[in-house]
Amino acid sequence: MYDYTIIGGGIVGLSSAWQLQQLEPNAKILVLEKETVLASHQTGRNSGVIHAGVYYAPKSLKAQFCTSGAKATFEFCQQHGIKTEQCGKLIVACDRDQLHALADIETRSRANGIVSERLTQAQLVKREPLVKGLGALYVPSTGIVDYTAITEKLAQLFIQAGGEIRKSATVIDLVESSDSIQIKLNGSDLTSKFLIVCAGLQADQICAMIGIECDFKIVPFRGEYYRLSESCNINLKHLIYPVPDPRLPFLGVHLTKMIDGSITVGPNAVPAFKREGYSKIEVNFGEMWQLLKYQGYRRLIGKYWRFGLGELFNSLFKRAYLKRIQRYCPSVQLDHLELHRPGVRAQAVNAAGELIDDFHFLSSARSLHVCNAPSPAATSALPIGAYVVKKARAQAAQLDLRQ
Repeated sequence: MYDYTIIGGGIVGLSSAWQLQQLEPNAKILVLEKETVLASHQTGRNSGVIHAGVYYAPKSLKAQFCTSGAKATFEFCQQHGIKTEQCGKLIVACDRDQLHALADIETRSRANGIVSERLTQAQLVKREPLVKGLGALYVPSTGIVDYTAITEKLAQLFIQAGGEIRKSATVIDLVESSDSIQIKLNGSDLTSKFLIVCAGLQADQICAMIGIECDFKIVPFRGEYYRLSESCNINLKHLIYPVPDPRLPFLGVHLTKMIDGSITVGPNAVPAFKREGYSKIEVNFGEMWQLLKYQGYRRLIGKYWRFGLGELFNSLFKRAYLKRIQRYCPSVQLDHLELHRPGVRAQAVNAAGELIDDFHFLSSARSLHVCNAPSPAATSALPIGAYVVKKARAQAAQLDLRQ
C-alpha cells in the first residue's frame, strides 16, 4: 500500500510529488502517468514562457502563484543547470482602445508588485524596429525555458528522494473506502491511503470516478502554433504580445523566442472536439456528446459563438491567422510560417457557462483534486506544488495515515 499516490506526470504533479517526498522522506509515494513519457500534454506543448504575472487580478491565486513561481523557476533552473533567458516581454497596443486596456494591465502589474515600463511609439520602435504599435508595456522579468526539462529534473529528484513513477498507467476506476482508495489500472490494481490528482484534461473525469459531484466540466481548446522558417530574417530581442481581450483568459497570438533559438507564432484558441485532439480532424463523439449535454457548455457557446467562429476561421485560413500577427509585426509573411506542434488547454467551465479563471480544487475524504490549473500553471508549478502538498498533508493528518 502507498501512503500517497499522485495521478498526473506533468509539471504540477511532479512538483507536488517532489516537495511531498522532501517533507515526508519515509512515506511511500507513487506518481502515475498514462503516457510512456512525462510532460506529454499541456506541460510539453506550451510556449515555454516564464510569465511575470502582469495580467492577473491582485490577490488571486493566479497572481500569487505566478509572481512567486517566476522567481522560483529561475532559481530552480540556475541551481540545476537548466537553461533560461530573461528576455523580457513587450505588450503592444495597436489602436487607441488597446492603449486604454494597456493602462489597466499596467495598473494590475503594479498592484502585483511587478516592475514594468510604459513605452511610447518611438521607444517601442527603438527597442524592436520590426514591431508596429502606438505604444507598449515593457515587462523585463519575463523569460523563457523548456518546461519538459524542468519536469524531467523534478522526476529525477523525486526518484532520488525515494519516490516511484509508473508510466503507461491509465486509471480505469477509483473506489474510496473508510481506510484507503483502491486504484484500478490498465493491467493491475493498487491501494493508497491518500490520492492527489493533477490530471489536467481528465480532471472532471477523475472526480466523477471517485464520486465527487463536480461543479465544472473540462472544455478543451486547441492552441495552434506556427514557427518562423529558417529563411526568415526576423530577429527579436523580446517576446511580443498583443493586448489581450479582457473578457477571455487567452493572451492572443504572440511571437515567442524559444530556448532553442527558434521563434514560434501563436497560439490561437480553437474549440477542440477531443480532449487530446491535437489535429483539426480528431473527434471523440462520446466526449462531444457529454459536453453538449452540459448546460454550462451550451451557455458558453451562446456567449462566445462569435469568438469561436473567428478562431475557427483563422485556423482554417492561414492568411487570416497571418493578419493577426501583421497588426503588430508586418514583416512576417505567409511563407515564413511553418506548422509547429499544437497544444490543448484544459479549461474548466461552470454551469453558468463561465470560464473559471483561477485555480480550483475539490476534495473527498481521502483525495485532493487540482481541477483547474490555468495558464500560467507551468510558471507557477513550484508554488502550486507547495500549496497542494500543504492542503493534502492537512487532510491526511486528520485521517492519520500512520495507521
